[in-house]
Amino acid sequence: MKKRIAETIEQFDAQGIHRTGTEVDLVSANWLASKMRSFGALPLRESFSFDRLDVTEACLVAGRLRVEGVPLYDCSYTTAGGVVGRLGMLGEDADIALTIVPARDRKEQERVVEARRQNRYRAIVVVTAEELPAQGVAAGNAEQFLKPFGPPVLQIPHEHWPVLSDYAKRGRDVRLIAAAQCVESEAINIGAKIEGTEEGLDPLVVMTPRSGWWQCASERGGGIAAFLEIVKLFSDARPRRPVIFTANTGHELGHIGLDNFLKDNSALPSTAHCWIHLGANFAAVDAPVILQFSDDRIEALADEMLQQNPVDVGVTVPPGTRPLGEASNVYDHEGRYCSIIGGNDLFHHPSDRWPDAVDLDKTMRCIRFILATVHRLANG
Repeated sequence: MKKRIAETIEQFDAQGIHRTGTEVDLVSANWLASKMRSFGALPLRESFSFDRLDVTEACLVAGRLRVEGVPLYDCSYTTAGGVVGRLGMLGEDADIALTIVPARDRKEQERVVEARRQNRYRAIVVVTAEELPAQGVAAGNAEQFLKPFGPPVLQIPHEHWPVLSDYAKRGRDVRLIAAAQCVESEAINIGAKIEGTEEGLDPLVVMTPRSGWWQCASERGGGIAAFLEIVKLFSDARPRRPVIFTANTGHELGHIGLDNFLKDNSALPSTAHCWIHLGANFAAVDAPVILQFSDDRIEALADEMLQQNPVDVGVTVPPGTRPLGEASNVYDHEGRYCSIIGGNDLFHHPSDRWPDAVDLDKTMRCIRFILATVHRLANG
C-alpha cells in the first residue's frame, strides 16, 4: 500500500498546476478515472460549464522593479494599462494599499476583505507571509468566485517586501496591472458508486477536492491517495451499504465543483448515513492533523478507530462547530460528516511539491485510520 500511495502522490504532483478547468485539470481527471478503474470501480464523469478566468498580465511596477504576481480570482480587474497611484500601507490614505498577511492570521485577512468591501482603494497589493519561502505566491482562495467584489487585488512573493514597504512609507507612485479574461470552459467531477450488499440502507459518501493553485502535493495528494484506497477497499469486498464517491474540482473557487454535485444530488446531504471528507494537508510534513465531526457518535467511533490505528492528532474540532473545507457544505445542509484535514507550512505555495513536502509515513497512518473508519461506517 505504501508504494501505491507514494506513486499516486508523485503522479499527481508531476501533472502540473491543478487549477480548475485548465488542461492539467482535465488530464488529471482522466488520470484519476483511469486509476479508479484499475482499482476496480466504474468511474463517472460529471462535467459542468463555467467561465474560467485566464490572467493575461499580473504585475506591479515600482520604478525599475517589475514584480510578477497572481490576482485574486474573485475581485475586479484592470485594463491592459493597469492603474497608477500612490502606494501606502493598508489603513492609510493612499491610492493603492500594501499589506502582508502572516500565515493563518485571520484578523489581517479580514482587514483585507473589509477594505475590498469598502472599495476604499483603487487596488490592493497582498504580500505572501514571511514564514513561507521568499519566492512564489501563496494564493488565496476565491470564496466569492461567482460574485466577485472590490478593487483589483494582486498577490506577490515575500522577497519584494523590503523595497515595496519603503515605497509605501515614501508614498511613491506604482503601477498595478491585473488584467484577465473569462473563457467558457468545462470542469469535471470524477465519481463512482459501489452498491451495497443490503438494500434500503442509506449511502456513505466519500469526497475529496482534486484542484488547487499549484501542484499541491501535500495539500491534495493525501486526500486523493486515501480516496483511491477506499475505492480499492470496497471494490475488493463490497460493503453492506452503498458507497458514493465524488472527487470535485473547483475547490479554490469557492467549492463550485461540490456545489454542482450537490445541485444534482440535492437530497444526499440529509439522507446520507455519513460523509467522509478527505480534506487538505494531512499529508504535509511537520504539521498537525485536524479531525472534524458532525456529532458525538461519529467522534466516538473515530476515537475507537484511533486506538487501533494511532494518528498524532493535533486538533479536534468540537461537534457543532462549522468545519473547514468541503465539510462546511455538508454542515450547512445539516448532514453528518467525519473530516480529516491538517496544517501545512507550505499551504497554497508553489513549494508544496513531492517528495519534500510530504510525510509519507504520517500519510500512511492517516489512511489506515481512514480505512478503518469508513469500513465500520459502510458496514454499520
